[in-house]
Amino acid sequence: MSNNKLAMAIKLATVTAALGVAGQAAAIGFNAGDATVDIYGYARLNASYDIDEDISHANGTRSGDFSKVNTGAEEDNEVSGHFGADAVQSRLGVRTTLPNDLKVTVEGDFRTSTSTVRLRHAYGQYENWILGQTWSNHTSFTGATSVLEFDGVAGNAGLYSRSAQIRYTTGGLSFSAEDSKASITDGATAVSTKQSIPTFTARYTGKAGPLAFSTSALVQQVGYDTGTEDDSAMGFAAFGSAKFSVTDAVSIQGNVNYTDGANGYLWRSGTNYYGEDAYVTANGDVETITGYSANIGASVKAGPGAFNIVYGMTTMDWDDAVDDGLAVGDKHETNTNAFVNYQWVPVENVALGVQYGYYEVEKVNGDDGNASRLMFAAQYNF
Repeated sequence: MSNNKLAMAIKLATVTAALGVAGQAAAIGFNAGDATVDIYGYARLNASYDIDEDISHANGTRSGDFSKVNTGAEEDNEVSGHFGADAVQSRLGVRTTLPNDLKVTVEGDFRTSTSTVRLRHAYGQYENWILGQTWSNHTSFTGATSVLEFDGVAGNAGLYSRSAQIRYTTGGLSFSAEDSKASITDGATAVSTKQSIPTFTARYTGKAGPLAFSTSALVQQVGYDTGTEDDSAMGFAAFGSAKFSVTDAVSIQGNVNYTDGANGYLWRSGTNYYGEDAYVTANGDVETITGYSANIGASVKAGPGAFNIVYGMTTMDWDDAVDDGLAVGDKHETNTNAFVNYQWVPVENVALGVQYGYYEVEKVNGDDGNASRLMFAAQYNF
């Protein structure tokens, strides 16, 4: 197999990662007046077979959902063998470049409960500035291992999703002010938050020989105001992300995260995606919750594609909330998942993949449970 074709195989395999990188293998381009327009996207089939219990996400893409993993006595009621397939991950985007080098991107997919269009990206880029909705600046794909699951691996770097923001980039350094993701609980229910300032982030991305790396930090306000009671605290988060190319055919990559009052940026924490940042005590005080996560994976080129294996976990520390008398026994303390897959490109612009996945949940009260699943994906890029 030629080096060019193998490189394309790895590129398209990366496209099939959990949340997908925006770039595509090809695009349809044309001129409209003074503007250059590129239309890009893909059609994708995801099919899954849940071996132990049905943990597929309700909104499609056949991605595993931590909230649907049975724990404790509920494991005795499991019904095994669930198959399903859909194409709602399919994506369509338009990128326009104007004569003054202003770039405008709008992109959507169909991952909603009604399979209508869901906005992913909508932003303008001029010189060093980006304004609009796109990947959070507190995100990195540098240390990500490619998986078929749309929602990816526990412990990926930062938010691993998109946010409305203003961002400035110079070289490998970028800063942003973003829409806050803060959340607070009283143990039983969510508390309405009040944010007076945006979330501020700073990220640096670089490369040294075979090592690529990215690191980021953020600060946010976590607070509430009922009119009669109010309090707030500051939350912090940081991550390190790296990929080391051992050879042209082998790489090792991973991520580490730490949060204190910013678990909304701790990917796959809490019930499924984002854990609570803080809790309110009986006295009305806001107390932040700490968390950490990590994952490590390896990719090996073989034949017409690549093998990928990865393990990830995320943990939140509820001990202080328990000591303060909150009923948080049913909260997720640790979420773990692991994947092994093979992804390949049989013809140009077509990516296929097969995968085994394992999910495990541990709750504050000690209950735990796990589930295994198989997945197949076919993606057609344009």
